Amino acid sequence: MNFKFGRKNKATDHAPKKKKTKSREWIDAILFAVIAATIIRVFFIEAYTIPTGSMERSLLIGDFLFVSKVNYGARVPMTPVAFPFAHHTMPITGTKAYYDGVQWKYRRLPGLSDIKRNDVVVFNYPQGDTVALEYQDQDYYQMVRAMGWKEVNSQYTIVSRPVDKRENYIKRCIGIAGDTISMIGGTAYVNGKPEKLKSTGQVTYDVTFKSTDVNFDVFKEMGFNIGDEINQQTQDIYQFTGTEPMMNEVSKLDFVKSVKPTFEVSAKRDADIFPYDPNRNWNVDNFGPIVIPKKGWTVKLDSVTMPLYERSIRIYEGNKLEKSGNGWLINGKAADSYTFKMDYYWMMGDNRHRSADSRYWGFVPEDHVVGKALFIWMSYDTNGSFFSKIRWNRLLKGIE
Repeated sequence: MNFKFGRKNKATDHAPKKKKTKSREWIDAILFAVIAATIIRVFFIEAYTIPTGSMERSLLIGDFLFVSKVNYGARVPMTPVAFPFAHHTMPITGTKAYYDGVQWKYRRLPGLSDIKRNDVVVFNYPQGDTVALEYQDQDYYQMVRAMGWKEVNSQYTIVSRPVDKRENYIKRCIGIAGDTISMIGGTAYVNGKPEKLKSTGQVTYDVTFKSTDVNFDVFKEMGFNIGDEINQQTQDIYQFTGTEPMMNEVSKLDFVKSVKPTFEVSAKRDADIFPYDPNRNWNVDNFGPIVIPKKGWTVKLDSVTMPLYERSIRIYEGNKLEKSGNGWLINGKAADSYTFKMDYYWMMGDNRHRSADSRYWGFVPEDHVVGKALFIWMSYDTNGSFFSKIRWNRLLKGIE
């Protein structure tokens, strides 16, 4: 008997392996690169571009940033089926870059730290839970966005997007969960202590000249954009938007009579300021105090607190909230208080008088947080000359 169990087959033992074709090698390489880049983008670090001037002069239009997902803990994708590298819209077709038929609950991996006051944070636009606008006319679209997306006409299609597919915003975290925040005369107060605007932040000033004969090239050399950051009010008064150090230099010019910051007066109500309550005379420079919700914090539900927290309870935390007589029903049950399930934050732009931020739409929930801005890897000035398009002094600059 010829037993062959356990013996190698000599005929097939030395047969050459089938070599991959060039096209198969390219496909494998591309597939690996896409998967690796997607994992890095979702869980580690992502590139971001500054599109508006709301953070000037801390961050400038044309700054390209790296945003860390690791610092606060990467958010597990809530809309997992999506086209790689596209946020919410395909670049050529303009169609959705995701499939919202599959939705996962909010989860976040452990991070290196919690969000701290004065961190520069990227997050999903909070008011995007009701409508977002797709545009046909670019100029009108920009105007509508500047207004907080409150105006809609026949040019627009009303669409709804998942949380992680809403527009990305970048602001400075002024207050964290549990803080009490207010603003008096243009100065933010956190837990009763004044938080002075950083030296790179800016507000508007009224500058009065001694004569009408002014050489505005002086201000260009100082870094101002004529027509954008300098606008004529009267024959000898101009409104400047600048930082405190810049305006100190302006005040030293011999043809300048006075430099005064312009703030809204207290008790003057702005109907567009959160929480849009006719009983609160709040504006961009004077509001509060407001307690920022914290996970586990219980708030009493009454006519004073509900304008502030109704949206968080109903929209962000997903409860059915109804008025019932003099009280409230939460998910069909009578309630005189509510305990929050998430932490919230108060975000504001460093360009205080040219920023749509928490003053207009309130709290930012933790599930909207994308990551922490780390450093600028490229800065491109579209208004610069051919040889000064790149702002070399901003390359690899850390964000404070």
